[in-house]
Amino acid sequence: MTDVPQAGFWSIAEADPDRIAIVDGRSEPATFGEVLTWSRRIARGLRALGLGRGDHIAMVLPNDRSFVETWLAAAESGLYVTPVNFHLAAPEIAYVLGDSEAKAIFVHEELADVCAAAIAEAGIPTERCFSFGAVTGCTAVEELLSGGAEPLADPSPGALMMYTSGTTGRPKGVKRPLLDGDAETPMRETATLTARGFDIPIGEGASLVCGPLYHAGPFLQLSTGLNVGHRVVLLPKFDAERCLALVEQYGITDTQMVPTMFHRLLALPDDVRTKYDLSSLVSILHSGAPCPVETKQKMMDWLGPVIYETYGGTEAAATIAKPKRWLEKPGTVGKPIHGVRVRILDDDGNDVPVGTQGTVHIESTRHPDAVYFKDPEKTKNTFKEGGVTLGDVGYLDEDGFLFLCDRKIDMVISGGVNIYPAEVEAALLTHPAVADAVVLGAPDPEWGERVHAVVEPTAGSVADDALAAELIAHCQARIARFKCPRTVEFVGELPRLPNGKVEKRRLRDTLWAAEDQKI
Repeated sequence: MTDVPQAGFWSIAEADPDRIAIVDGRSEPATFGEVLTWSRRIARGLRALGLGRGDHIAMVLPNDRSFVETWLAAAESGLYVTPVNFHLAAPEIAYVLGDSEAKAIFVHEELADVCAAAIAEAGIPTERCFSFGAVTGCTAVEELLSGGAEPLADPSPGALMMYTSGTTGRPKGVKRPLLDGDAETPMRETATLTARGFDIPIGEGASLVCGPLYHAGPFLQLSTGLNVGHRVVLLPKFDAERCLALVEQYGITDTQMVPTMFHRLLALPDDVRTKYDLSSLVSILHSGAPCPVETKQKMMDWLGPVIYETYGGTEAAATIAKPKRWLEKPGTVGKPIHGVRVRILDDDGNDVPVGTQGTVHIESTRHPDAVYFKDPEKTKNTFKEGGVTLGDVGYLDEDGFLFLCDRKIDMVISGGVNIYPAEVEAALLTHPAVADAVVLGAPDPEWGERVHAVVEPTAGSVADDALAAELIAHCQARIARFKCPRTVEFVGELPRLPNGKVEKRRLRDTLWAAEDQKI
C-alpha cells in the first residue's frame, strides 16, 4: 500500500485510492478514489451551472454516499452547503431551502414525498433541483455529471451553513467567512485537532456515524474520520444492537452519540450487550444534551474510560471533558478547547468569582465573525463582547472546569435535538379549543426531556384525553413530529406576571417537582 499522509481526504484519495472510505449498507463499500471521482464530477457540474465562490447549495439527503460526495464537492468549490433536517415537515424544509438562497438543491428518492412537496412549496425550478433517484420536480443528478472528474482549476475552501432554531421558532443559518488558500488545509487541521482532542487514532481506524448527518455531531464524526484516513460506516438510523454489531464487524475505533443512545444501549439485555466484541472502541464522543451522571458512569463501567464529552452549539464549540477528568469531577462538561476562553458573567456582563453561577460566555479565535444569515439583530444580540452566549447558566471551579446548572431559556432538548417552544405554541394556538398555551420540557428517562404542553382551553371546551390527543394530532399536521407535544396538561388559567407574560419558570418548577414525585 502506498504511504498515506497523516491526514487530508484529497491527499489520501490520491495516494491510496483503493482504501475503503464509506460503508453505507446500501451498495458496495466506496473507496477514497471512487468518492473523490464522484465529488469532483459534482463540483464540475456545479461550476458548469455558473456557481462560484460564495454561492450556496442545500441538500436533503440521508446517511449515504450521496451526502458525502455532495458535501465534498462544495468543500472543494468554495461553496456554502446547508444540510437540511429531513425529519422536518415539507413547509419547514421549503423555508430553509428558500432562506438559504441555495442555487442548487440535492435530494434523494428515499425522501421523495417530503422533498417534492417542499420543492413545490418553495417554487424552486426543476433545473436547480437534482435528485439521486426519481423525485418529482427534480432533474436526475446524472445530468449534472456530464463533465469529467478532473480537479477544478480554481479550488478553494467551502463551508457549512447549518441552521439552528431561534427563539422565534424560525431556524437561522450560522454563517462564517470563507477561508482563503487551498481547500484541504483547513479540513486537515480541524480533523487533526479533533482527533487529538478526543484521542481518535490517525491513519488506521474506523468511525461509526450513528446519528443523522444534518446534525453537527455526526457530521464532525464523518469529516474527522475521512480526513484522518478512516473507514467511515454510516448507520441509516440508530438501532442499539445493530450499533454493537457494526462495532464488532468493522473494528470501530470511534463514534459520536447523544445520551438517548446511551439509555437505549444500557436498556439492552445483558446477554445482548456481552455477546459483541467492543474492544476496538477507544473514543465515544457525546454531546447534544445533558447526560445524567449515573448514565455516563454506567457507560464507563461497561466500556471503560472511552466516553468524551463536548459542550457548545452550532455557533461555537467550547469545552472537552476527557474520561479521566470526568471521573475525577463527575458532572463536568470539561475545560475549554484550544483557542477558546469560557467566562461566567453576571446580568451586567461582569465576570463572577470562581464557583459562582452565571451566564456561560464563549470566546473563540477558531471561528471568528460568525453571523446569523440575514438576521443582523439576532447576530447583535447573540454575539457580544467578542464571543457568544448560548443562554446556559453554569460555573467554573477552581481548576477551570465548567459545570452547567441550568438550561437555555425555554428550550427543550429531547434526544439531543433542540426544540424551541415558540413554534410548537404557535401551532397549538391555531386550534379553536386553545385560548393560550405554554410548551415546556418535562424530564424523561429515555429522551432526557419530552415536549409537554400546558393548555388553557377556551370557554366551553371539554378538557379531556380526547382533546389532548386531538391537539397532538393537530400539531403533527403542521410541524415535524419530533417537535410535537407528547403530553398535554390542562389548566383553568395560566399564571402570569404583572406585565402579562406567562410565568414559565413557575410552571416548569411545578412540572419538574410533580415528575420527581413519580420516580
